[in-house]
Amino acid sequence: MYNKIIIAGHLSKDIELRYTASGSAIANTAVASSRKYKGADGTQKKEVLFVDVTFFGRTAEIVNQYLHKGSKVLIDGRLKLEQWTDQQGQKRSKHKVDAESVQMLDSKEQSNNGQTTPNYRRDPQPQQSTPQPAATHQPAQRNPAQSKQTSPLPDMGQTDEIPF
Repeated sequence: MYNKIIIAGHLSKDIELRYTASGSAIANTAVASSRKYKGADGTQKKEVLFVDVTFFGRTAEIVNQYLHKGSKVLIDGRLKLEQWTDQQGQKRSKHKVDAESVQMLDSKEQSNNGQTTPNYRRDPQPQQSTPQPAATHQPAQRNPAQSKQTSPLPDMGQTDEIPF
């Protein structure tokens, strides 16, 4: 059978990172995804869905390093049903997503320490502690005005590959 879910939204809480006894990283968070629609009475309505998400391995470490509450993400994964019995003896359940991949959708300004700046400006001499955009492959430029494209992804070293 095929089990695939894609969800886009904002993290509704900070990443909680922990490690298993064998040293594998596991990160938990939740994503809020909303939609606007017109109700039967003609009024605008908004529906918000909160989904718990779990990341594993190197991806868990990366999301812990670069994402925070409010970060905009696109997550691709598998839907999973968790079941348990609460303290009052009631059977409980919830759906969650085990993430297989994640794309960070925030711009550089929005991802820097949770602060938003209205316009993107490159510093002439970037600071050492600020992650730089990763190199991206772009087609040949026809117009010099188009050459000021930036990537929202942090610099992961000398490689062009994203580590997740």
